[in-house]
Amino acid sequence: MIAFVLRRMISALPVIAIVAVLTFLMLRLTPGDPAAVIAGDSASSEQIAAVRERLGLDGTLVEQFVRWVGNAASGDFGQSYYFRKPVAELIAERVEPTLLLSCFTLFISVIVAVPLGVIAAWKRGSLLDRAIMGFSVFGFSVPVFVVGYALIYIFAIQLNWLPVQGYRPIASGVGENLQRLILPVLSLATVFVALIARMTRTNVVEILNEDYIRTARSKGQEEGQILFKHALANAANPIITVVGLGLATLIGGVVVTESVFTIPGLGRLTVDAVLGRDYPTIQAIILLFSLVYVGINLIIDVMYTIFDPRVSY
Repeated sequence: MIAFVLRRMISALPVIAIVAVLTFLMLRLTPGDPAAVIAGDSASSEQIAAVRERLGLDGTLVEQFVRWVGNAASGDFGQSYYFRKPVAELIAERVEPTLLLSCFTLFISVIVAVPLGVIAAWKRGSLLDRAIMGFSVFGFSVPVFVVGYALIYIFAIQLNWLPVQGYRPIASGVGENLQRLILPVLSLATVFVALIARMTRTNVVEILNEDYIRTARSKGQEEGQILFKHALANAANPIITVVGLGLATLIGGVVVTESVFTIPGLGRLTVDAVLGRDYPTIQAIILLFSLVYVGINLIIDVMYTIFDPRVSY
Protein backbone atom coordinates (compact mmCIF):
# COMPACT_ATOMS: atom_id res chain seq x y z
CA MET A 1 0.00 0.00 0.00
CA ILE A 2 2.82 2.43 0.87
CA ALA A 3 4.53 1.73 -2.47
CA PHE A 4 1.20 2.24 -4.27
CA VAL A 5 0.59 5.60 -2.56
CA LEU A 6 4.15 6.75 -3.33
CA ARG A 7 3.75 5.80 -7.02
CA ARG A 8 0.50 7.75 -7.23
CA MET A 9 2.08 10.78 -5.54
CA ILE A 10 5.01 10.73 -7.95
CA SER A 11 2.68 10.42 -10.95
CA ALA A 12 0.78 13.49 -9.71
CA LEU A 13 3.87 15.71 -9.77
CA PRO A 14 3.73 16.37 -13.56
CA VAL A 15 0.06 17.36 -13.21
CA ILE A 16 0.86 19.86 -10.47
CA ALA A 17 3.79 21.21 -12.52
CA ILE A 18 1.56 21.74 -15.59
CA VAL A 19 -1.08 23.46 -13.46
CA ALA A 20 1.58 25.77 -11.98
CA VAL A 21 2.95 26.71 -15.43
CA LEU A 22 -0.49 27.30 -16.95
CA THR A 23 -1.63 29.37 -13.98
CA PHE A 24 1.51 31.48 -14.09
CA LEU A 25 1.24 32.12 -17.84
CA MET A 26 -2.51 32.76 -17.93
CA LEU A 27 -2.30 35.41 -15.25
CA ARG A 28 0.61 37.24 -16.82
CA LEU A 29 -0.55 37.04 -20.44
CA THR A 30 -4.00 38.50 -19.71
CA PRO A 31 -4.47 42.25 -20.27
CA GLY A 32 -3.82 44.57 -17.34
CA ASP A 33 -0.96 45.54 -15.09
CA PRO A 34 -1.18 44.95 -11.32
CA ALA A 35 1.52 47.58 -10.79
CA ALA A 36 -0.74 50.19 -12.39
CA VAL A 37 -3.67 49.07 -10.20
CA ILE A 38 -1.59 49.35 -7.02
CA ALA A 39 0.02 52.65 -8.00
CA GLY A 40 -3.36 54.25 -8.69
CA ASP A 41 -4.93 56.10 -11.60
CA SER A 42 -2.91 59.27 -11.05
CA ALA A 43 0.49 57.53 -10.90
CA SER A 44 3.18 58.47 -13.38
CA SER A 45 5.01 55.94 -15.55
CA GLU A 46 8.05 56.24 -13.27
CA GLN A 47 5.98 55.42 -10.21
CA ILE A 48 4.40 52.43 -11.95
CA ALA A 49 7.88 51.20 -12.98
CA ALA A 50 9.05 51.52 -9.37
CA VAL A 51 6.08 49.48 -8.13
CA ARG A 52 6.72 46.87 -10.82
CA GLU A 53 10.34 46.59 -9.72
CA ARG A 54 9.33 46.29 -6.06
CA LEU A 55 6.90 43.49 -6.89
CA GLY A 56 9.47 41.62 -8.97
CA LEU A 57 7.50 42.05 -12.19
CA ASP A 58 10.33 43.74 -14.08
CA GLY A 59 12.14 40.49 -14.91
CA THR A 60 11.44 38.05 -17.74
CA LEU A 61 8.66 35.45 -17.44
CA VAL A 62 11.24 32.70 -16.89
CA GLU A 63 12.94 34.64 -14.09
CA GLN A 64 9.62 35.38 -12.42
CA PHE A 65 8.52 31.73 -12.68
CA VAL A 66 11.77 30.32 -11.29
CA ARG A 67 11.65 32.79 -8.40
CA TRP A 68 8.03 31.91 -7.63
CA VAL A 69 8.59 28.13 -7.74
CA GLY A 70 11.66 28.38 -5.52
CA ASN A 71 9.82 30.43 -2.92
CA ALA A 72 6.67 28.28 -3.09
CA ALA A 73 8.71 25.12 -2.48
CA SER A 74 9.75 26.59 0.88
CA GLY A 75 6.19 27.63 1.74
CA ASP A 76 6.65 31.28 0.82
CA PHE A 77 3.97 32.33 -1.67
CA GLY A 78 4.99 35.96 -1.57
CA GLN A 79 3.27 39.14 -0.49
CA SER A 80 -0.28 39.86 -1.57
CA TYR A 81 -0.41 42.87 -3.89
CA TYR A 82 -4.02 43.65 -2.98
CA PHE A 83 -4.21 42.82 0.74
CA ARG A 84 -0.61 43.84 1.56
CA LYS A 85 0.16 40.81 3.74
CA PRO A 86 1.83 37.38 3.27
CA VAL A 87 -0.25 35.09 1.06
CA ALA A 88 0.29 32.07 3.34
CA GLU A 89 -1.09 34.05 6.29
CA LEU A 90 -4.00 35.28 4.17
CA ILE A 91 -4.95 31.75 3.10
CA ALA A 92 -4.65 30.42 6.66
CA GLU A 93 -7.19 33.05 7.79
CA ARG A 94 -9.68 32.00 5.09
CA VAL A 95 -9.38 28.21 5.27
CA GLU A 96 -11.90 27.59 8.07
CA PRO A 97 -15.10 28.80 6.31
CA THR A 98 -14.29 26.98 3.07
CA LEU A 99 -13.26 23.78 4.86
CA LEU A 100 -16.43 23.69 6.99
CA LEU A 101 -18.66 24.53 4.01
CA SER A 102 -17.09 21.81 1.85
CA CYS A 103 -17.06 19.11 4.54
CA PHE A 104 -20.66 19.70 5.62
CA THR A 105 -21.81 19.77 1.99
CA LEU A 106 -20.01 16.52 1.20
CA PHE A 107 -21.30 14.79 4.34
CA ILE A 108 -24.94 15.82 3.84
CA SER A 109 -24.83 15.08 0.12
CA VAL A 110 -23.55 11.53 0.56
CA ILE A 111 -25.91 10.54 3.40
CA VAL A 112 -28.90 11.93 1.47
CA ALA A 113 -28.03 11.11 -2.15
CA VAL A 114 -26.91 7.48 -1.77
CA PRO A 115 -30.13 6.25 -0.04
CA LEU A 116 -32.20 8.26 -2.55
CA GLY A 117 -30.38 6.63 -5.45
CA VAL A 118 -30.80 3.15 -3.96
CA ILE A 119 -34.53 3.72 -3.35
CA ALA A 120 -35.00 5.07 -6.89
CA ALA A 121 -33.28 1.97 -8.29
CA TRP A 122 -35.38 -0.33 -6.12
CA LYS A 123 -38.61 1.40 -7.19
CA ARG A 124 -37.48 2.02 -10.77
CA GLY A 125 -40.27 3.09 -13.08
CA SER A 126 -42.51 4.10 -10.17
CA LEU A 127 -43.77 7.58 -9.29
CA LEU A 128 -41.18 7.76 -6.48
CA ASP A 129 -38.39 6.96 -8.93
CA ARG A 130 -39.56 9.65 -11.34
CA ALA A 131 -39.85 12.17 -8.51
CA ILE A 132 -36.27 11.52 -7.31
CA MET A 133 -34.87 11.67 -10.84
CA GLY A 134 -36.89 14.81 -11.51
CA PHE A 135 -35.27 16.42 -8.48
CA SER A 136 -31.87 15.26 -9.77
CA VAL A 137 -32.42 16.89 -13.14
CA PHE A 138 -33.64 20.09 -11.44
CA GLY A 139 -30.73 20.19 -8.98
CA PHE A 140 -28.11 19.66 -11.65
CA SER A 141 -29.68 22.15 -14.09
CA VAL A 142 -30.26 25.16 -11.83
CA PRO A 143 -27.15 27.28 -11.09
CA VAL A 144 -25.94 27.35 -7.50
CA PHE A 145 -26.43 31.10 -7.15
CA VAL A 146 -30.10 30.82 -8.20
CA VAL A 147 -30.70 28.17 -5.52
CA GLY A 148 -28.84 30.34 -3.01
CA TYR A 149 -30.92 33.45 -3.67
CA ALA A 150 -34.13 31.39 -3.59
CA LEU A 151 -33.22 29.94 -0.19
CA ILE A 152 -32.32 33.41 1.12
CA TYR A 153 -35.69 34.75 -0.03
CA ILE A 154 -37.69 31.89 1.52
CA PHE A 155 -35.90 31.10 4.78
CA ALA A 156 -34.18 34.40 5.60
CA ILE A 157 -36.46 37.12 4.23
CA GLN A 158 -39.96 35.58 4.21
CA LEU A 159 -39.77 33.18 7.16
CA ASN A 160 -36.97 35.00 9.03
CA TRP A 161 -35.63 31.69 10.34
CA LEU A 162 -31.98 32.16 9.41
CA PRO A 163 -29.51 35.01 8.84
CA VAL A 164 -29.41 36.40 5.30
CA GLN A 165 -25.63 36.49 4.89
CA GLY A 166 -22.38 36.59 6.82
CA TYR A 167 -20.24 34.16 8.77
CA ARG A 168 -19.31 33.54 12.39
CA PRO A 169 -16.11 31.60 13.24
CA ILE A 170 -16.63 28.32 15.05
CA ALA A 171 -14.73 29.83 18.00
CA SER A 172 -17.62 32.26 18.54
CA GLY A 173 -20.03 29.36 19.10
CA VAL A 174 -21.07 26.23 17.25
CA GLY A 175 -24.71 27.32 17.13
CA GLU A 176 -23.99 30.68 15.48
CA ASN A 177 -21.56 29.02 13.10
CA LEU A 178 -24.10 26.40 11.97
CA GLN A 179 -26.86 28.99 11.62
CA ARG A 180 -24.87 30.80 8.98
CA LEU A 181 -23.76 27.64 7.21
CA ILE A 182 -27.17 25.99 6.73
CA LEU A 183 -28.26 27.96 3.66
CA PRO A 184 -24.86 27.87 1.87
CA VAL A 185 -24.57 24.13 2.53
CA LEU A 186 -28.09 23.47 1.21
CA SER A 187 -27.34 25.54 -1.91
CA LEU A 188 -24.22 23.53 -2.71
CA ALA A 189 -25.71 20.20 -1.64
CA THR A 190 -28.60 20.57 -4.12
CA VAL A 191 -26.22 20.13 -7.04
CA PHE A 192 -24.10 17.49 -5.35
CA VAL A 193 -27.08 15.39 -4.20
CA ALA A 194 -28.50 15.45 -7.72
CA LEU A 195 -25.23 14.19 -9.22
CA ILE A 196 -24.61 11.39 -6.69
CA ALA A 197 -28.24 10.21 -6.57
CA ARG A 198 -28.43 9.91 -10.34
CA MET A 199 -25.19 7.94 -10.60
CA THR A 200 -26.12 5.73 -7.61
CA ARG A 201 -29.45 4.82 -9.23
CA THR A 202 -27.82 4.00 -12.57
CA ASN A 203 -25.22 1.67 -11.04
CA VAL A 204 -27.57 -0.01 -8.55
CA VAL A 205 -30.14 -0.70 -11.32
CA GLU A 206 -27.41 -2.43 -13.31
CA ILE A 207 -26.34 -4.52 -10.30
CA LEU A 208 -29.95 -5.51 -9.48
CA ASN A 209 -30.16 -7.23 -12.88
CA GLU A 210 -27.24 -9.54 -12.08
CA ASP A 211 -27.75 -13.27 -11.51
CA TYR A 212 -26.39 -13.30 -7.96
CA ILE A 213 -29.07 -10.78 -6.92
CA ARG A 214 -31.79 -13.09 -8.24
CA THR A 215 -30.10 -15.95 -6.38
CA ALA A 216 -30.09 -13.95 -3.13
CA ARG A 217 -33.80 -13.21 -3.54
CA SER A 218 -34.57 -16.86 -4.27
CA LYS A 219 -32.86 -17.77 -0.99
CA GLY A 220 -35.26 -15.49 0.87
CA GLN A 221 -32.86 -12.73 1.88
CA GLU A 222 -34.46 -9.49 3.02
CA GLU A 223 -34.76 -6.76 0.39
CA GLY A 224 -32.88 -4.24 2.52
CA GLN A 225 -29.95 -6.61 2.88
CA ILE A 226 -29.94 -7.25 -0.87
CA LEU A 227 -30.04 -3.55 -1.68
CA PHE A 228 -27.35 -2.33 0.71
CA LYS A 229 -25.14 -5.36 1.34
CA HIS A 230 -25.02 -6.73 -2.20
CA ALA A 231 -26.16 -4.12 -4.71
CA LEU A 232 -24.75 -0.96 -3.12
CA ALA A 233 -21.49 -2.65 -2.10
CA ASN A 234 -20.83 -3.78 -5.66
CA ALA A 235 -21.80 -0.37 -7.06
CA ALA A 236 -19.51 1.46 -4.59
CA ASN A 237 -16.55 2.09 -6.91
CA PRO A 238 -18.44 4.04 -9.61
CA ILE A 239 -20.20 6.03 -6.87
CA ILE A 240 -16.87 6.85 -5.23
CA THR A 241 -15.59 8.01 -8.62
CA VAL A 242 -18.56 10.34 -9.03
CA VAL A 243 -18.08 11.74 -5.54
CA GLY A 244 -14.44 12.49 -6.36
CA LEU A 245 -15.20 14.05 -9.74
CA GLY A 246 -18.07 16.00 -8.22
CA LEU A 247 -15.61 17.70 -5.89
CA ALA A 248 -14.46 19.72 -8.91
CA THR A 249 -18.02 21.02 -9.15
CA LEU A 250 -17.97 21.61 -5.40
CA ILE A 251 -14.79 23.70 -5.61
CA GLY A 252 -16.32 25.85 -8.34
CA GLY A 253 -19.56 26.12 -6.40
CA VAL A 254 -17.73 27.29 -3.28
CA VAL A 255 -16.49 30.37 -5.16
CA VAL A 256 -20.03 31.33 -6.18
CA THR A 257 -21.68 30.39 -2.89
CA GLU A 258 -19.25 32.34 -0.74
CA SER A 259 -19.85 35.41 -2.90
CA VAL A 260 -23.65 35.05 -2.62
CA PHE A 261 -23.63 34.57 1.16
CA THR A 262 -20.69 36.94 1.88
CA ILE A 263 -18.59 34.21 3.46
CA PRO A 264 -14.92 35.23 3.90
CA GLY A 265 -13.46 31.96 2.63
CA LEU A 266 -11.06 30.95 -0.10
CA GLY A 267 -13.76 31.30 -2.77
CA ARG A 268 -14.43 34.93 -1.88
CA LEU A 269 -10.68 35.50 -1.59
CA THR A 270 -10.26 34.16 -5.14
CA VAL A 271 -12.83 36.63 -6.52
CA ASP A 272 -11.22 39.58 -4.71
CA ALA A 273 -7.75 38.53 -5.85
CA VAL A 274 -8.85 38.21 -9.49
CA LEU A 275 -10.51 41.64 -9.44
CA GLY A 276 -7.36 43.12 -7.90
CA ARG A 277 -5.02 41.20 -10.26
CA ASP A 278 -3.26 39.82 -7.19
CA TYR A 279 -0.91 37.34 -8.88
CA PRO A 280 0.66 35.71 -5.78
CA THR A 281 -2.71 35.09 -4.11
CA ILE A 282 -4.39 33.67 -7.22
CA GLN A 283 -1.45 31.38 -7.96
CA ALA A 284 -1.32 30.09 -4.39
CA ILE A 285 -5.08 29.40 -4.25
CA ILE A 286 -5.15 27.58 -7.59
CA LEU A 287 -2.12 25.52 -6.58
CA LEU A 288 -3.79 24.70 -3.25
CA PHE A 289 -7.02 23.61 -4.94
CA SER A 290 -4.99 21.48 -7.38
CA LEU A 291 -3.15 19.77 -4.53
CA VAL A 292 -6.46 19.09 -2.77
CA TYR A 293 -7.95 17.63 -5.93
CA VAL A 294 -4.91 15.41 -6.54
CA GLY A 295 -5.06 14.26 -2.91
CA ILE A 296 -8.75 13.40 -3.25
CA ASN A 297 -8.04 11.33 -6.36
CA LEU A 298 -5.33 9.51 -4.44
CA ILE A 299 -7.80 8.72 -1.63
CA ILE A 300 -10.30 7.47 -4.22
CA ASP A 301 -7.70 5.13 -5.74
CA VAL A 302 -6.96 3.71 -2.29
CA MET A 303 -10.68 3.26 -1.59
CA TYR A 304 -11.03 1.25 -4.81
CA THR A 305 -8.76 -1.41 -3.36
CA ILE A 306 -10.83 -1.46 -0.13
CA PHE A 307 -14.25 -1.87 -1.76
CA ASP A 308 -13.14 -4.12 -4.61
CA PRO A 309 -10.44 -6.75 -3.83
CA ARG A 310 -10.07 -7.35 -7.57
CA VAL A 311 -8.35 -3.97 -7.89
CA SER A 312 -4.65 -4.50 -7.23
CA TYR A 313 -2.07 -2.06 -5.93
